[in-house]
Amino acid sequence: MTLLNDPRTRHRRLGVAAVAAGLLAALLTAGPAAATPDPGDGPAAREKVSRSDAAEVKAAVASGEIPGQDEIVHSDNVQHLTNIPKDALSGINSDLAFQGKYAFAGNYDGFRILDISNPKAPKTVSQVLCPGSQNDISVSGNLLFLSTDSSRSDDSCNSTTQPATEKSSWEGMKVFDITDKANPKYVAAVETACGSHTHSLVPERKNVYIYVSSYSPSATFPDCQPPHDGISVIKVPRHAPEKAAVVNFPVLFPGEGADGGGNPGSPTNPGVSKTTGCHDITVLPSKDLAAGACMGDGILFSIKDPEHPKVIDQVEDNVNFAFWHSATFNQKADKVVFTDELGGGGAATCNAAIGPNRGADGIYDIVGKGDRRKLVFRSYYKIPRHQADTENCVAHNGSLIPVKGKDLMVQAWYQGGVSVWDFTDSVHPKEIAYFERGPLSTDTLQVGGSWSAYYYNGYIYSNDIAKGFDVLKLSDRRTDPAKRVHLRELNVQTQPDYFD
Repeated sequence: MTLLNDPRTRHRRLGVAAVAAGLLAALLTAGPAAATPDPGDGPAAREKVSRSDAAEVKAAVASGEIPGQDEIVHSDNVQHLTNIPKDALSGINSDLAFQGKYAFAGNYDGFRILDISNPKAPKTVSQVLCPGSQNDISVSGNLLFLSTDSSRSDDSCNSTTQPATEKSSWEGMKVFDITDKANPKYVAAVETACGSHTHSLVPERKNVYIYVSSYSPSATFPDCQPPHDGISVIKVPRHAPEKAAVVNFPVLFPGEGADGGGNPGSPTNPGVSKTTGCHDITVLPSKDLAAGACMGDGILFSIKDPEHPKVIDQVEDNVNFAFWHSATFNQKADKVVFTDELGGGGAATCNAAIGPNRGADGIYDIVGKGDRRKLVFRSYYKIPRHQADTENCVAHNGSLIPVKGKDLMVQAWYQGGVSVWDFTDSVHPKEIAYFERGPLSTDTLQVGGSWSAYYYNGYIYSNDIAKGFDVLKLSDRRTDPAKRVHLRELNVQTQPDYFD
């Protein structure tokens, strides 16, 4: 077990020389094309590292600087309750959603429903084969929503990969009826421009609105034309989901010409992704707010009218942010945590060469009132444990831990593991707990680790890309009050009012 006060967790210096010359230069000049490498719904490619890097990783393992291959380490306030390996779905594990006693786990090959009524022994209820990366997932009532962001031959779950240059290809949103968790039924599909990389729900009584985030248009893609400077808004009638349809495409980055009005990216801003849409949006319905992580831009917008969201403020960080990936509000809605997915989730960026400010979280205060509110940068947060050069590691998906008067968050860092941290002081964030595995390999960079780590009804659930579904128990006086908060449903990108 590695303790938080162990100096090894703060002073690792793996791979400095090798990375500084090669990998860092590559990351500075190229923005990620996707959240993780899109291998056409197949397994991610493995990348051989240099002999010197491999030798350095092995030496670090031998000396105890980093955990051994697949070895589990964690802080004293974290207990690893169980791991449920992959079963029928062998693809990349992706996002998570929750409802009652069930967890819904996305996978590039489909999705899995688990009964988590006993967190120490979750049981698989059903597995649905429906290939189409990333299969970003959410639930509302008896409906389940699944994103497809790889070009498919049609909208069925029997589709095959097909070039996006063909007009007949399909990408978008799929809708399932999950009234019977053991037998989900596919009920609707909606094609959206440039597919659906991620999506966020704005649920109402009669309808569910879906904000669809997608990007990377091309003049050669019939259904994904530039500038693609907005999002698709889908309206799903709860009692007639087969009538789901796109009702608006609000332009979030108005501008003239084929490039729209977002961040121009390189060469104007070297190492920064050009904004051609949004990667992810988090909505806070109780405050009529949303925060968008949009490649080269971070935005704050009003969703008082869910069909017509309105941008309030737009910010850029052309020094340390390469790819604005996701966003999390605090409960008071006076802060937003944005993540920078430097390297697209497939690179080793948690090392001394990259440093503490890149591939990190950016903490922004929200100041002012109404439509005059502004995002003001305060600080960065990055896990304090350097990882091997064979470990993909960067800031990724996380959620609040609901404690009144505190801003606490649990977050996935791919092979950097799971981090619990406190940003109550926007300027001085600090880690208070962690869980991680050693590298998947000591001589090959393989994509793995925790895709999403979320707090739900007293436990932390993590969907590990390679290892499966993990359940963690956090025991700490700072976070224990959260155990009194119980939700009926949780889609992290639709943040609840935890104390309403």
